[in-house]
Amino acid sequence: MEKEERKEVYDTPVTDENGSPISIVWKPDLYKLQQESPKPQPVFAPSAVSGCPFFYGLEYHGTMNHKEANSLLTDDGNYLIRLSTSSDDKMYTLSLKIFGKVHHYKLFYDGQHYVSQKRFNTINDLVADGLVTLYMESKAGKYIYLMHSLISYEKSPYMTLNKLKRKTIKKLKPRQLNCEEVVDYDKPHNFKTHNFKGLNWCELCSNFLWGFTQQGVKCEDCGFSAHFKCSEKLPPDCYPDLKLFRGVFGIDLTTHVKAYKTNRPFVVDKCVEEIERRGMSVEGIYRVSGFQEEMDSLRLALDKDGKGTIMDDQAYENIHVVASILKMYLRLLPIPLITYDVHPLVIKALEIQMSWERLAELRAALKKLPPAHYNTLSYLMAHLHRVTLRLDENKMTAQNLSTVFAPTLMPMPDLIDFKGTIPDMNRDISALHMIIENQNAIFN
Repeated sequence: MEKEERKEVYDTPVTDENGSPISIVWKPDLYKLQQESPKPQPVFAPSAVSGCPFFYGLEYHGTMNHKEANSLLTDDGNYLIRLSTSSDDKMYTLSLKIFGKVHHYKLFYDGQHYVSQKRFNTINDLVADGLVTLYMESKAGKYIYLMHSLISYEKSPYMTLNKLKRKTIKKLKPRQLNCEEVVDYDKPHNFKTHNFKGLNWCELCSNFLWGFTQQGVKCEDCGFSAHFKCSEKLPPDCYPDLKLFRGVFGIDLTTHVKAYKTNRPFVVDKCVEEIERRGMSVEGIYRVSGFQEEMDSLRLALDKDGKGTIMDDQAYENIHVVASILKMYLRLLPIPLITYDVHPLVIKALEIQMSWERLAELRAALKKLPPAHYNTLSYLMAHLHRVTLRLDENKMTAQNLSTVFAPTLMPMPDLIDFKGTIPDMNRDISALHMIIENQNAIFN
């Protein structure tokens, strides 16, 4: 009787008294459905089969057609693995029974077992997850469809619970260099498949995250948890949580500025400010490296103290240490400042003969950078241009600076693509040289 009533609930139109769609939550029912799903029960071969792959056990029955498999799987939850006879190619097949019917899936192994995208360490885990999924889709398929189609981001638990926090974040306007307005950059969530422990709920639709393992995804930057399908409907509205970060080096640039609520990475601002205060007349600035021990100390300080890091001449007398840390920060960005997709557009612009057209094409190419990358590059190029104005003292020309920064700002892809040869950086250096010398026309 209970199951019949539940079926009626799921078949009821999800609308209000005016006929408008509304989102209804049945968390207990979805959890109970998962608990009711069949449990995996392997059907073992009488003895070990010759030629059995090392990653299978007694559930492997060797060569077998689907009719033979059907006859061995008598109860819901029963499963076995067989070598399919329907193809000339060697194909392993998972056969399992649910709702009195046997289903057959191509089975793969690459260090983990899978039949689609989700990977599992054991066959039993894969089958357990598959049984839960099939059971849920059969018993609450219509509701699950409505659940994903009637999502309201503004009314989601995430927005409701974080309403005050998000309002506070948007009102914060920390002081910036030149008192500039802080940009609220768009940032997509950094979702990764996650194994949730205990009862967990989707922060978008507020429903139970079902599944045996890898029940959904979790944003590594802000902690947002969601179903796979729900995550596809989220806007680029991630607000990274500093508690989830370990330091500042090696973090995506847009993630960094969103987390610290700045226009540019504070590391760039602090280093540039210090160099312009006491390093513009130092010979070989950016070309000469700092001492590794002091660089390690400053890096640890930035990771630990963030914006509060002290890097004046009393803390780090050698300004080359500060300059080297700036280059290190930029070099360790997971996505280069001049991104991989914009890099070829920048190089292509150099092929244009007419100087004004070449400059216009270069400007258009850089406009395709993510906003946080574009603003950081503009700031950095203006700084490097000011360094060249002190050439008589520091001996650093635009060519010198381009040679130093090109491998950092425009790193080449894996050297395997070049068959072991060192790639030619001359075009990158030429492009960066042009950007430094024409930074005002390009960015302003």
